[in-house]
Amino acid sequence: MTSKRKVAYFYDPDIGNYYYGPGHPMKPHRIRMTHSLILHYGLHNMMDLFIPAPAEAEDLVQFHDSDYIAFLRTVNPDNQDHFVKQMKKFNVGEDCPVFNGLFKYCQSYTGGSVGGAVKLNHGNADLVINWSGGLHHAKKAEASGFCYVNDIVLAILELLKYHRRVLYVDIDVHHGDGVEEAFLTTDRVLTCSFHKFGDSFFPGTGDVVNVGHGPGKMYALNAPLESGITDEAYKRLFQPVMRKAVEVFQPEAIVFQSGADSLAGDRIGLLNLSIVGHAECVKFMQTFNLPMLVLGGGGYKINNVARCWAYETGAILGVQMADQLPDNEYRDYYGPSFRLVVPPNGDMQNENTGTYLDALCKRLLHNLSQMGSPNSVPFHERPPDYPLPDSPTQGPGDPHRVHRLWDGQHHGGDKDDRDLPAGVLRRESGGRARVDISGQEGDGEPRHPSAASAGPTPVQSMLRSPSSGVPNGVDKSALPAGTGLPPQGNAPPGPTPPPPI
Repeated sequence: MTSKRKVAYFYDPDIGNYYYGPGHPMKPHRIRMTHSLILHYGLHNMMDLFIPAPAEAEDLVQFHDSDYIAFLRTVNPDNQDHFVKQMKKFNVGEDCPVFNGLFKYCQSYTGGSVGGAVKLNHGNADLVINWSGGLHHAKKAEASGFCYVNDIVLAILELLKYHRRVLYVDIDVHHGDGVEEAFLTTDRVLTCSFHKFGDSFFPGTGDVVNVGHGPGKMYALNAPLESGITDEAYKRLFQPVMRKAVEVFQPEAIVFQSGADSLAGDRIGLLNLSIVGHAECVKFMQTFNLPMLVLGGGGYKINNVARCWAYETGAILGVQMADQLPDNEYRDYYGPSFRLVVPPNGDMQNENTGTYLDALCKRLLHNLSQMGSPNSVPFHERPPDYPLPDSPTQGPGDPHRVHRLWDGQHHGGDKDDRDLPAGVLRRESGGRARVDISGQEGDGEPRHPSAASAGPTPVQSMLRSPSSGVPNGVDKSALPAGTGLPPQGNAPPGPTPPPPI
């Protein structure tokens, strides 16, 4: 069975050439491996293929601070010693290193996400895939968690030019803090994040009590999870909450961040989803038949990331894919099983009890019930569209605590990410041995830069509903620097007390 919906797919053939540095867990090469599987399964024949138009600096400052973007454009490995002060200011250096082609990398993955939003806006696609996007931790003027430019925020801003309400869904193991913060005070975007929380896990934010501010109160939904959640337990929470979110919020478009670090065996993540269970979330969101942008995100065992996103591409297209992997140029990465679907870790304990999940689900459904009727935003003057190529290509917690996502340990080269038999030891630099079966290495002290999440940004002020006093369609550059929230004449009634959790 194949999908009847029109699917567009963005891929930059150069994306796999970017390199964060020796031992860094973030490896853009995983996107090239994903693309290879998509080609060898023949899935590209069922989609419109596009090379993304690079996002220019003037596009990026629609959300990001101009000084920050100017810094990203200028800094490189040869001159970074002259930018020590700026690197500290913009949180660049450890989790987010300077590497060759950094700005072009940001332009590429962002161009795919924002370009995909344009395709959806004009009805040129029903669903768009950009596996290189989904970098949800980047802030207005800070890099964070391997993310430099927040392509998700920029894509949502593009969608809001044509859609009154956008639903953002994030299944990465880490809280989607950068996206939530960007839209914290607007009722036009509902952000929903399902993530590991607690035990100093990066980024330390995303508790269930964090629900947004001002006009955006109750428009941030957070599902904090314990380690080891399984497919069935995740489904038990995800589906009723998302069904209610769509019913109450009535979105006109969906952005789905499909971070693969929530898979079993990830080097940083601590959840226990199978590829099939992970893909069920994407498939469920498809059932609402809304324009949808599907993005990548985290994922640090690159062979499993490629398996997952190739499998989800097939799921989006409605294709039943053979479990035996086709011959491809990266075949050695997938041994010894050479299978598409890898099982979860049978020895990992699910620390999410049924009682906890039921209480969490009840709390989230209650929060959604407090949103009230969705606002109907009249469109006035619409900002110009993001530029896009005309034709497809057929080519191949505590805001003041500093957290880190990566603890600096060596994660090996790409080929160290191939499958190994259970119990096989491999030796890292420095002579330290580890067993490659737990998927829990590299989960040390995470990083979260300080961020005044309670305060609005100019983007948040611009996105307020008409009753807020800032009409839709106002270019945020017209707002004075430091514009805060204007007085609220029609404050919504306060929510009733939530159920305990």
